[in-house]
Amino acid sequence: MRMSKPKLWTKDFILVSTINFFLTVVFYLLMVIMGVYAVNEFHASTSQAGLVTGIFIIGALIGRLFIGRSIESIGRKRTLFIGLTLFVLTTLLYFVNYGINFLLINRFLHGITLGMASTATGTIVAQIIPTTRKGEGIGYYSMSATLATAIGPFIGIYMSQHTSSQMIFSVCLALGIISLITAFFVHVPALEGSIQTSEIKGFKLSDFIEPKAVPIALITLVVAFCYSSVLSFINFYAIEIDLVQTASFFFLIYSIAILISRPFTGRLMDVKGANYVMYPAFILFTAGMLLLSSAHNSIALLLSGILIGLGFGNMQSCTQAIAVKLTPPHRMGLATSTFFIFLDAGLGFGPYLLGFIIPFTSYSTLYAILSIVVLLSAVLYFFLHGKKEKAIINEKGHLA
Repeated sequence: MRMSKPKLWTKDFILVSTINFFLTVVFYLLMVIMGVYAVNEFHASTSQAGLVTGIFIIGALIGRLFIGRSIESIGRKRTLFIGLTLFVLTTLLYFVNYGINFLLINRFLHGITLGMASTATGTIVAQIIPTTRKGEGIGYYSMSATLATAIGPFIGIYMSQHTSSQMIFSVCLALGIISLITAFFVHVPALEGSIQTSEIKGFKLSDFIEPKAVPIALITLVVAFCYSSVLSFINFYAIEIDLVQTASFFFLIYSIAILISRPFTGRLMDVKGANYVMYPAFILFTAGMLLLSSAHNSIALLLSGILIGLGFGNMQSCTQAIAVKLTPPHRMGLATSTFFIFLDAGLGFGPYLLGFIIPFTSYSTLYAILSIVVLLSAVLYFFLHGKKEKAIINEKGHLA
């Protein structure tokens, strides 16, 4: 660590961020096409299609939960290799067609491998980012996932309209193999001390999650649950309102909104505090969901993507930064894991649970109902973190 501003954009930081980008592209690419694939290929019901979509994230959640406590004993780089190797092998199994139950099992296993690999990348990156640039570094690292949340669905929807599912699986396989090869060039420095290694002997809840990160992670769970409806059912909704072509650009617009706003919101959070980002984000996300519920033309659909990007997209990075800042340095990896466990739970269980509601409402009504849930979650945020955040700002005048 030299000078007052140590180097952030090292070779290892760029390589780990690249691996994270490819993994997240595959994750979101498959998220948007799996529901339709299950319906077309196996005549699945809406809730089954939701389960095929969401069970992957439930697998990722379980993968994170158990690898988070044993990553230090296995070794960070070895965990990354194991996760990526299994990720490639389970991607290969998409080419095998043994019915809906086999697909469900493979989606679950594929999710576990993603949870392992992405927990390893998150922990490695938290280690290699200089301590004095931790918040900034995690912000940039999360941009790799943000970019993937747009490019993955864009590729998925575009390919589903123009090519076969086998070709889509081939692209996912290629990205997995590239990630595995890239991992060979990552250098993970040895960790001083054995704080984490000693922590994994018991079977305490704090071995799996960071208690200080739980309140803000709960907010993440609620808003991710609402966003899962967009991620999983926008394809079906677009077919219903005859805007399939426009829907392929939805996530691209969503991502551009995040990429343009992220540098400003990140700086605003550092100078003024999280509340200055979070409360406007709740309002923008609510407005985006409301607009989506009544979208009957391309402009309205894309504008809702911009609002949801400014809302949920910035909430995601802001809540992750809060989780990390509230946590002692030696438990930063666990805080990151806790954040993603709750994010995964919202995104994973959402499609399945919402799949039961859709037959009794409509996609339009569902989005309108969830806009109210987003607005109410702002109240939950106030009690779980907003009040405390205000006290910190009043006391210190700025965030450390």
